[in-house]
Amino acid sequence: MTIALRAPHLVGALIPVDNAPVDAVLKSDFYKYLEGMQEIQNAAVKRQAQADEILSKYENALPVRQFLLTNLVKKPQSDVFVMRIPLKTLASNLGKLGDFPFRNPHEACYKGPTLFVRGTKSHYVADDVLPAVGQFFPRFVVTNIDCGHWVISEQPEAFRQAVVTFLKDLDKD
Repeated sequence: MTIALRAPHLVGALIPVDNAPVDAVLKSDFYKYLEGMQEIQNAAVKRQAQADEILSKYENALPVRQFLLTNLVKKPQSDVFVMRIPLKTLASNLGKLGDFPFRNPHEACYKGPTLFVRGTKSHYVADDVLPAVGQFFPRFVVTNIDCGHWVISEQPEAFRQAVVTFLKDLDKD
């Protein structure tokens, strides 16, 4: 969303996934995910299954764990897995992760086609933020998918279908 608002000429269409153009308070799950990822890093795991076993203490849902483990990579010249993202930097900035950098839709507006995909069991794109969505992204449509915040991991086929339908509809215009 930020790129579309800062440089709209670079974006042909936009698809935010379970995020809205408002400041959001992150659920406490993010902090426990970070703790689990740090435990994985400290354990110097050599197999993804080991990492998943550690992460399962912090998250029961396999699709969410699989998504988080996409950050796991082999350390160069080693058989140990590490997190590709800087966990210390993430930890020190986690409180700001839900902040949206724009306040005034009159100063930044993206007028291109926009599909907001939201999980119906998530609080990040609630009905009460839709007016703000419309101010920053006046050509928006919303698709609801029966899942939580991790839409792509929880409902990959429903997400794919929503995106394909949106893009096909753009071709008709």
